[in-house]
Amino acid sequence: MSTPLVIEPRFRGPPDSGNGGYVCGLVAAAAGRPVAVRLLAPPPLSTPLELREEPATGKLLLLQGERPVAEARPFEVTVQPPSPPSFAAADVAAQGCTGLVHHLLPGCFVCGPQRAPGDGLRIFAGAVDGTALVAAPWTPDASLADAQGNVRPEFIWAALDCPGFFAAPLGGALALLGELAARIERPLAAGEACVVIGWPIESAGRKHRTGTALFGPGGELIARAEATWVALKPGQSPGQSSG
Repeated sequence: MSTPLVIEPRFRGPPDSGNGGYVCGLVAAAAGRPVAVRLLAPPPLSTPLELREEPATGKLLLLQGERPVAEARPFEVTVQPPSPPSFAAADVAAQGCTGLVHHLLPGCFVCGPQRAPGDGLRIFAGAVDGTALVAAPWTPDASLADAQGNVRPEFIWAALDCPGFFAAPLGGALALLGELAARIERPLAAGEACVVIGWPIESAGRKHRTGTALFGPGGELIARAEATWVALKPGQSPGQSSG
C-alpha cells in the first residue's frame, strides 16, 4: 500500500509542523487496525508525504521521500480512564488552563488560544480541583465531520493529544508528542457537548506517560488514549525531533 498525503497548515502544532495527535490519527485511520503511532520527525506542512506499508514488519510508515516521519505498530489501548467531571466543572477547569496565560505554541490546532472558533479545536485543559485530572469542555465543529455527520477519526485523535501535555508534570517546560495510541469506542456526532480529560501515569527522566479520554453528554466513554511526551532538551526547538 502506498498513499500520498499532505498536512495542511490549518492542522499545525508548532508553526512549521503538523499537530502530533492529528498526524497520528491520519496514520492510524490509514492503518485500519489498532495501532500506536510514533513520531520520528516533525511532520512538515504543505509537503508531499507518502504512507507506505511494510508487509515484512507489519508497520505503516509516513515518509518524506525516504525519510521516516512516523511509524505505526500494532497496539491495543488498555488504559482505564477515571470518572470525568461534569461539563460545567470542566468549563470551570478550562478557565484556569495555564496555556491561556502563557502558551508556548499559541497557534496549535488543538489547544492554541490564537485559533478562532471553528478553525482550531480550542481545547483548553485545566486542573480539576481536588484531583490529578485536567479537563476541558469541547463541542466539535461541523467542519470536522464526515458525510454522515460524525467527527472524523483524526480529529478525535487530535482532541486526545494536548490534554495529555497539560496533565504531564513538566513544570512549564515544552514537550513534544513522542507516541500516541487511541481507541474510539463509538462515533461522535458534530455538535455533541463533550468533556475531555487528561491525567499523569508515570514519568522517567524527560519522558512522561499520560492518559486522555473523551466523554459524551451523558458521561459515556467515546474514546481513550495513552501517550508518551518527551520534554525538549535545553536549547532544542519544536522544529527538531523530540527523541
